[in-house]
Amino acid sequence: MLAALHGADAAFDAAIAEDPDFAMAHIGRARVHQLNMEGAGARAKAATARRLAAAASPRERQHVEIMASVIESQPKKAVTAAEQHLTEYPRDAQVLSLLLGAFGLYAFSGRADHDAARLALCERYARDYGEDWWFLTYHGWSLTEAGQVVSGRAITERGYALKPENAGAAHAVAHALFEQGDGREGRAFLSAWLPANERTSFLQGHLAWHLALIDLEEGDADAALDIYERHIKPAGRPYPPLNIYTDTASLLWRLSLAGKADLASHWKDVAAYGDSHFPKAGAHFADVHHALVAAATDGGALDRRLAEMDARQADGKLAPGPSAIGLCRGIAAFAAGDHNEAVRILAPLMPELVRIGGSHAQRELWEDTFIVACLRAGQGRQAADLIGDRLHRRPSRRDLAWSQEAARQ
Repeated sequence: MLAALHGADAAFDAAIAEDPDFAMAHIGRARVHQLNMEGAGARAKAATARRLAAAASPRERQHVEIMASVIESQPKKAVTAAEQHLTEYPRDAQVLSLLLGAFGLYAFSGRADHDAARLALCERYARDYGEDWWFLTYHGWSLTEAGQVVSGRAITERGYALKPENAGAAHAVAHALFEQGDGREGRAFLSAWLPANERTSFLQGHLAWHLALIDLEEGDADAALDIYERHIKPAGRPYPPLNIYTDTASLLWRLSLAGKADLASHWKDVAAYGDSHFPKAGAHFADVHHALVAAATDGGALDRRLAEMDARQADGKLAPGPSAIGLCRGIAAFAAGDHNEAVRILAPLMPELVRIGGSHAQRELWEDTFIVACLRAGQGRQAADLIGDRLHRRPSRRDLAWSQEAARQ
């Protein structure tokens, strides 16, 4: 599970068959169910683990309770308990992993400082892990996402060298190369890793998504669409639904921004997938991607989702707060062709974008939309500072072209 490889479900099932009273195996299997959005299975296994943990060690009881809290959608309780648990048992990597990553509890907490919080957590426990292949990967990635890309890449590559088949490490390397604007090396790395590890990982589709981003950066939308059709589109993909939905929606939207037409059939497929797996507001990262799909296919669906998000915000259940709703409204205005309105809505939300979680690479979609809206509205100078910040962080052929277009307005 920590290496993002297929097979954890079968391994936990085998452990349960060997020892039906082993609480840790049941809670591990519950977590796999949850990642695959198999809610009933996750809750049933978590309940069994809780019952069995009564006779287990204190570490195991706490581990089970933390995992069960995540499965039962109690993230604040889980974060508090996990932070306390780690002071006693810092090498409980499954618990630490809950807090880390682009889809972890810190990232989806709505905090504006979640990148810094993940890095601080990793640095707190670095001595406990030493040269551990998994920890080095996440420590390095945390540095990269916090803006320390050179040191982040170096630490990530140390972890990758210890276990090259680790898809999590390949993913962290891809992010470091993205943040350095090194498309050539990124393409070489991913083009070698993906076929060598075909069908081994549940991050395979997402790593193909990273390869498609390189094609878009280089202006080859046809190549990016080919990757989408061969490796990313939802049909029959053995990946977690949140990965599938966000990767498909975001790549189609980026293809549209790049001027690619005739995507209607793909949008229809993604809309059907979303209706099946994310029919109601809940996971806010799915919700902000739902806005992309609905804006491209069915404005009525977006109105319904916004109403649900408003209700969650009123109940204090929308972690990023009103900024997530604003991003959705900005996307709707952009899709309707009202670029001035899109600029008006999105401009004040750019500093708040971090609150939705995910990675820099994922969140750039909304920055891209804002930049294109500014250019189409003849307000390129309003996007100049954002484009300049991005170019300062890394070279980008696309951003340079946008910068030049903005300067002419």
